[in-house]
Amino acid sequence: MSSTVDNTTKLYAPRYWLTWLGVALLWCLTRLPYRVQVWLGRGAGRLIMRVAAKRRHIVRVNLELCFPELGLQDRERLLVENFESMGIALLEMGMSWWSPNRRLEKLFTVEGMDNLEQALKAGNGAILLSAHFTTLEIGGRMLAMRTPIQVLYRKHKNAAMEYVISRGRNRFTDKAIRRDNLLGMRRSLRQNIPVWYAPDQDFGIGKGAFVPFFGIPAATLTVTSKLAKMANSPVVPFLQTRLPGAQGYVLTLYPAFEDFPGESAEEDTRRINAFLEARIREQPEQYLWAHRRFKTRPQGMAPVYR
Repeated sequence: MSSTVDNTTKLYAPRYWLTWLGVALLWCLTRLPYRVQVWLGRGAGRLIMRVAAKRRHIVRVNLELCFPELGLQDRERLLVENFESMGIALLEMGMSWWSPNRRLEKLFTVEGMDNLEQALKAGNGAILLSAHFTTLEIGGRMLAMRTPIQVLYRKHKNAAMEYVISRGRNRFTDKAIRRDNLLGMRRSLRQNIPVWYAPDQDFGIGKGAFVPFFGIPAATLTVTSKLAKMANSPVVPFLQTRLPGAQGYVLTLYPAFEDFPGESAEEDTRRINAFLEARIREQPEQYLWAHRRFKTRPQGMAPVYR
């Protein structure tokens, strides 16, 4: 008990004061009407775009690599829209952690809930295959209003932010599981609980393979296939879309993948990447292009984020 108190007290050290100031500001902004939050988020995104030169460069490189068919003007427009989406996501995080259900209820609809219900009938849970869209935090919160879910996460480097994020997520999800805790994931699936998982970020090649993503060899985790085989769990894709004009969100649960896992984890991962790429093309401005998705390169290939 005293250890927990001591650890919490450390979070109020001077080095975290700026973090707490930001958290307090975010909490206040989430009291505003949703339409105002979206407007403020767009403005915040444009400001971030101007001052965050490194992230702007990463987004621009990713868009050049993944959408070579677009002209420069169209890619620059997409870059601006993407930063606006990231700005809105900041406000959505606050909504996800602190807004009451009654306020969020009128903002979303769910399509394909029967697909998840059908998958759970086998009693082995379901892997909610997702991707790092800017809307992932609000999407997870809203789905948790319809069904118990557990989410995988990566620990935040800032201890104060980790505390805030963990408390926010644990208030509304059944449990948050560390990304590398495969046994924890398997245990949850055996309890017939859906587990949210997004394998679309570059964590090196140690636990993955180079698989095409927008036609580019991308280091991709093959854990989805291995976990599905280990737990005998169906894979149900789950994504969300932020509607234009501050109209809210649509959450979509797709039919479980058939004949999955297949003959090899690499082929399964190719299938996953192809599915996610198709969904990203439907709403490219809402994907998290600020991540260095092609950081790890096959031997002999030059780095792209110079």
